[in-house]
Amino acid sequence: MHGEASDGEGGGETEVMQQETVPVPVPSEETRQPKECFLIQPKERKENTTKTRKRRKKKITDVLAKSEPKPGLPEDLQKLMKDYYSSRRSVIELEELNLPVCPKWVKLRKNHSEKKSVLMLIVCGSATRALELIRSMTAFRGDSKVIKLFAKHIKVQEQVKLLEKRVVHLGVGTPGRIKELVKQGGFNLNPLKFLVFDWNWRDQKLRRMMDIPEIRKEVFELLEMGVLSLCKSESLKLGLF
Repeated sequence: MHGEASDGEGGGETEVMQQETVPVPVPSEETRQPKECFLIQPKERKENTTKTRKRRKKKITDVLAKSEPKPGLPEDLQKLMKDYYSSRRSVIELEELNLPVCPKWVKLRKNHSEKKSVLMLIVCGSATRALELIRSMTAFRGDSKVIKLFAKHIKVQEQVKLLEKRVVHLGVGTPGRIKELVKQGGFNLNPLKFLVFDWNWRDQKLRRMMDIPEIRKEVFELLEMGVLSLCKSESLKLGLF
């Protein structure tokens, strides 16, 4: 009797142990929760990347790419000059800046025999652009003497010697080097008849020469080195190319 009872009790214990081991799937539900969170994260990252793309600021290259190139007008130069000198000059002095601008260059080589000067000066934004212009004007210049007035691979003293040695009709260069030649007395602006700005050409970033602050500053400094007074006396005309 006791043996049977013990067997019965033992069987009851095994049944209890089996019942306790049945609820196993509970931890498997907990392990699924991190997987659901992991699937949500990529969506949040995509939304963040799209937001940063929308907030990207416009560059000057993007604005200039949409604008069509327009021919330079005398009013363009007049407006820039008034904006530049508005805080430095009086109202009367600003009115005197209405300079004669020549929109087209007329061939003029009569009686030009002065050294250390040119008859026509073309101002560019870079040495590379100056070389490009010199190559493209072969038919235009004819037998006129041309001089390169930029700093790339050419020293100032070499240019001074060339100007002293022969008569030059046409000069192509950058405002910075032309300024330096005038300062050193190697280049005389008084015989100059035409000063042409390479106004409409744009570089790889679609900037014109007057869009670059450094070059714009050098251009206005060059104007103050005698160009403005020559324009007032009507011996010099400005052109926009």
